[in-house]
Amino acid sequence: MARAVAAYYARPASPFGRAGDFTTAPEISQAFGEVLGGWAAVSWELMGRPDPVLLVEAGPGRGTLMADALRAVGEVAAPFRAALRLHLVETSPALRDQQRRMLGDAVTAWHDDLASLPDGPMLLIGNEFLDALPIRQFIRRDGAWLERHVAEGRFVELPTTDAPAATAPEAAVQEVGEAAQAVVAGLARRLAAQGGAALFLDYGPAQSGLGESLQAVRGQATGLDPLAEPGTADLTAHVDFAALARAAQEAGAAAQGPLPQGLFLQRLGLMTRAAMLARARPRLAGEILSGAERLVAAEGMGRLFKALAVCDPALPILPGFETA
Repeated sequence: MARAVAAYYARPASPFGRAGDFTTAPEISQAFGEVLGGWAAVSWELMGRPDPVLLVEAGPGRGTLMADALRAVGEVAAPFRAALRLHLVETSPALRDQQRRMLGDAVTAWHDDLASLPDGPMLLIGNEFLDALPIRQFIRRDGAWLERHVAEGRFVELPTTDAPAATAPEAAVQEVGEAAQAVVAGLARRLAAQGGAALFLDYGPAQSGLGESLQAVRGQATGLDPLAEPGTADLTAHVDFAALARAAQEAGAAAQGPLPQGLFLQRLGLMTRAAMLARARPRLAGEILSGAERLVAAEGMGRLFKALAVCDPALPILPGFETA
């Protein structure tokens, strides 16, 4: 899965938008990036306004989210804009070129991985980043767990020595996102020691459970064979948010959430911002409002997608994660 995803994102063609394979939240509504910029600015205030502070995006796509975020904070949070140093975690040369065209000299540096980020207090945003990390799949056969592998273009089931501890019905599938848990645990250790917060928005259940979610997406179509023509389709799997929260806490950080993306974005004022944009551009008002509604509506992305913050335990409740 890791090799196929790396090959997919290394292609020169952009996978994003209506002409691509899938559409992410920043491409649906500019208000998404703008309110996340506001989230980062308020979180920086809660951190004590460190200067400088790293603003990091993991998996920044074309740079759309960050372009919208920087524009917003430049207008309403000038001290934060002056203090931030933008770092992008991106392995694809093709996407780095697009980000360079979108963001120009606003980018301090690009990184192949999170480990190469410089030290210091940090705010990180990862939108649909964790779902592309590789997973393991275990399947229950005759009262025991086998692990799925890939050989000669097909799935094979082989004995395993580190299967899930839980029992399950025959043919049940258990997915384990070890790569995502390792990413979150590493960030948690850093944030607990150096300060800051990481915000993840992605799709998956709030509670761990059984089920198979690996999917391939190409040309806006789902339900494709994930093993067919590797490197030509986006491969993703649901994020186990409960497991990630546990990994963060075990590594010494605090976890806030997960909560539905729709609730989180509404608390940040996404619909209010979309209404302002619609009034300023009346010819596009319907498109602007319908795009924003898609991000928050339960039947759209509002329920399946979740928001999870991992942060320095000394921080108070971050914007959007209020319990009331």
